[in-house]
Amino acid sequence: MQSRLFMDVHVIQTLPPSNINRDDTGSPKTAQYGGVRRARVSSQSWKKAIRDYFNTNGDAQNVGVRTLEIVRYVADKIQSIDPSISEEAAMKLADQTFKTAKVSTKDQRAKALFFLGDTQADQLAEAAINGVADKKTLQEILRNNPAVDIALFGRMVADDPSLNEDASSQIAHAISTHAVQTEFDFYTAVDDLAPEDNAGAGMLGTLEFNSSTLYRYGNVAVHELMQQLESKESVINALKLFVEAFSNSMPTGKVNSYANQTIPDLILVTLRDDRPVNLVTAFETPVKSNHGNVVESVMKLFEEADKAHKFVKEPLTANYVSMVDLEANKISASELASLSTLTEQLGNDLTQLIIED
Repeated sequence: MQSRLFMDVHVIQTLPPSNINRDDTGSPKTAQYGGVRRARVSSQSWKKAIRDYFNTNGDAQNVGVRTLEIVRYVADKIQSIDPSISEEAAMKLADQTFKTAKVSTKDQRAKALFFLGDTQADQLAEAAINGVADKKTLQEILRNNPAVDIALFGRMVADDPSLNEDASSQIAHAISTHAVQTEFDFYTAVDDLAPEDNAGAGMLGTLEFNSSTLYRYGNVAVHELMQQLESKESVINALKLFVEAFSNSMPTGKVNSYANQTIPDLILVTLRDDRPVNLVTAFETPVKSNHGNVVESVMKLFEEADKAHKFVKEPLTANYVSMVDLEANKISASELASLSTLTEQLGNDLTQLIIED
């Protein structure tokens, strides 16, 4: 395959009044950029949404679990393989297996959140039943066959850095393409059983929210992912699912209050052989418009993509799907009809560019 191959994903997406990612005071997260206050959604928040999408829509065997309850997770695997082993014995067996692998546990729980793939958990359970007590063997299980989300988002193990997994993807904090102002919603709740002559509210309070058109960006080092998954088919399937999840996932903060279930206005996917390129600089000067922010945000994004060629190479492929009518001759990318067509084309492009050794 190309010695260096990067996939960039750019999304423009509008959110109505919402608060999908709160700070410690309950306010929507914000950031200062280009001299004005922007709406912000942290990369951690959207990664969690993407992982949840993987769990719902991907192959469960390719998705990892990040938990303190790793002993319980593997103990359940042990009992599913050999039901004759009691729950107590399975917990002790799993706990000892992690200790032998130099993953610290206390009271049969991990000391810190641990990212473990389903295949890895199955193999650890089998090793525990077979009495494997060799540290190197158990650590090899933890290094090999990483789940797709572990390969994409990485794993840090403080006890033994050799068990770390470098992330092959980077996700930027999403920010609004324009300035925003946080607003307050004063609400009251009526007590259904209160006397009819009672004019008071059963409860009252305020919720903070803002509305925004977000620029979202993520990338994947395809050559790194290939080294981690060691399978061309797995890499292509993982990247197609990543693009689908990046497009369709949504953090769930206050979703029952605001029903902010929007979809992107634009998704642009490029494959490059030089370096990943974040186009947030398109919005360093904030969009100012009296007739909506989407069209201008989309146009500024494409203009920035063209300007970027002064410093970096043109992408090998560039395909997009848009809810906005654009003049094709002004856009240096190919428009496709739908997200499914986009992921299908991505698979075809990767098939050509990834050549197994």
